[in-house]
Order: sequence, then structure tokens, then C-alpha cells
Amino acid sequence: MTSTKTSAYEGFTAQERAAMKEHAQERKKAARRASQAEKAAEAERDVLAKIAEMQDSDRAMAERVHAVVTAAAPVLAPKLWYGMPAYALDGKIVCFFQSAAKFKARYATLGFSDQARLDDGPMWPAGFALTEVTPEVETRIAALVERAVS
Repeated sequence: MTSTKTSAYEGFTAQERAAMKEHAQERKKAARRASQAEKAAEAERDVLAKIAEMQDSDRAMAERVHAVVTAAAPVLAPKLWYGMPAYALDGKIVCFFQSAAKFKARYATLGFSDQARLDDGPMWPAGFALTEVTPEVETRIAALVERAVS
């Protein structure tokens, strides 16, 4: 039987498959750790190592986002999520940083999951494009993160 469709599903991109593999490795690694404190310390080291691997502009933004998020909401635990820095509350991701290079995008992204308490009527933003992290942007990120966990 032939199809008249002109577009065919080609599956996941190489970047998406790589992200899924990283996520599976992250979960396996987390399961092997011993104490809660050890898990938290290693998770933060993993996040900082991942940030250090990023390209220049992504790395600079990720470093600033990490500093702002951890200062604004110390209850959030840094951890890797699909190979990107993320911040969790009670084990559930609240927000994350996605580098532009990860999916060959035009800009980096600061995203919030449905766990973030950013509700504002029937529609609100859950992702923000980042091209630079200025002091003004840091203030906005801090306010969003504080609101997300309040």
C-alpha cells in the first residue's frame, strides 16, 4: 500500500537521542549513590561539570543562571536533566537551563516545568529565550524562581 503523504516521520533527531541517553545515564548514576548528602553533592558537581563543558556564551549564561537560581531559591537542588542543568524541589524539576548548542538553537532557554508555581490566569510563559544574562535579566530570573517555589 502506498501513502499519499508528502512528509514522513523520521524519528528522533541525533540531539534528541543523545539527550535521552544522557538522561538514562543520569538516572542510573543517581541510583548508585549512597546517602542523600552524597547524592546532592555529586549532583551539584555533575551540574557544574556540565556547565564547564559548554561553549563560551552558553557557559557564561549557565554559570550566571546557576548562581542566581541557587541564591534565590536554596531549596532547589541542582541536578542534571536530559544532560542540562536543572533545579528540583522534592525530586521534581522546577526549572532548567538549555544551552543553544545542545539542540543547535538560536538562543539558550530558561524553562519552567508544570511544578513551577508561575500560574497567571489561563495562560503564562513557561520558557524564556536567553541571549545574554545582564543584571536586569538576573533580577527577573531571581523573581521567577522565587515565585516558582513559593
